[in-house]
Amino acid sequence: MYKSIDQTQNPKRQGEERERERERSSRMGDSTDSVSVDIETISIDGKEYIVGTCCGPVSVAVFGDQDKPALVTYPDLALNYMSCFQGLFLCPEALSLLLHNFCLYHISPPGHELGAAAINADSPFPSVDELADQVAEVLDYFGLGVVMCMGVTAGAYILTQFAMKYRQRVLGLILVSPVCKAPSWTEWLYNKVMSNLLYFYGMCGVVKDMLLKRYFSKQEVRGNSQVPESDIVRVCRKLLDEKQSCNIMHFLEAINRREDISEGLKKLQCRTLIFVGEESPFHSEALHMTSKLDSRYTALVEVQACGSMVTEEQPHAMLIPLEYFLMGFGFYKQSQMSVSPRSPLSPSFISPELLSPESMGLKLKPIKTRISMEL
Repeated sequence: MYKSIDQTQNPKRQGEERERERERSSRMGDSTDSVSVDIETISIDGKEYIVGTCCGPVSVAVFGDQDKPALVTYPDLALNYMSCFQGLFLCPEALSLLLHNFCLYHISPPGHELGAAAINADSPFPSVDELADQVAEVLDYFGLGVVMCMGVTAGAYILTQFAMKYRQRVLGLILVSPVCKAPSWTEWLYNKVMSNLLYFYGMCGVVKDMLLKRYFSKQEVRGNSQVPESDIVRVCRKLLDEKQSCNIMHFLEAINRREDISEGLKKLQCRTLIFVGEESPFHSEALHMTSKLDSRYTALVEVQACGSMVTEEQPHAMLIPLEYFLMGFGFYKQSQMSVSPRSPLSPSFISPELLSPESMGLKLKPIKTRISMEL
């Protein structure tokens, strides 16, 4: 899906992308359910832009028809759109729902884009507050007004900050394993250790293990002679090798200096859909954030046997909640599609109680929902 971006990619990168797609296809192929989408009717050509901002240049990868409403994404630490959102957007059902309705604007944290050079050590790295302002500058560059936002953990914090500062510019928030409090002493120390390792040893094996435990559940990461790492973890580990360790360190230090924004969340009036894996280290943070948001506009989906990066580990768990959430804004999945009667997006597959707006559509394992939302 994302191979058509206008940027030169080396053979190693292309091989890893093919490997990633094969792994995704094998997972999807395990089921007898089928969904066919007329992809020719959806523009998936992409182009990368380098946008100059007050805090320095930022990479934005744009996919889809720019005349459509905008969906802005922001990834977690040490990730970009390829490693953080591809699992979700490779799902045919997500393709028919998201690319059919939106143009995607994937913002990468400074120095996290594909092929990024090391950031000059003398250049001050933006704070998370300044990174939120940088999002507004990106919107101005593309002439965008009101946008939908989707962020994962650190990216979710930045987009929440953006929504709080620029409330009139955010239509809705889709947050995956978000944080809203200042780091606990445990997280602060953990991040400090990782930052020091990045400074002295670069992207070493210990740092990669720490990052993978941040992203994925124990079932995915458990690698030993008897039970090897899952394919998705193995590919992510390879992709981390290509990152500039100093750039990751700078972003990590910015995240580690974040402030508690809990008290300002009540003023956030946009509708918010929160996903969190039950095995995410940020699970309690997501529950805390949900309790601070206005319950009239907030829905929480907890995904069992999943870590922080639901977009990669269990992207199918996001599909039905996303569909119901976006229906509240008048967005619907593509009509020109053939759906198997057993597909989770088929009306005959969804039990009657799941069709009510209050339920938002999920009581099916491996997902449980806690929802209080008015559509």
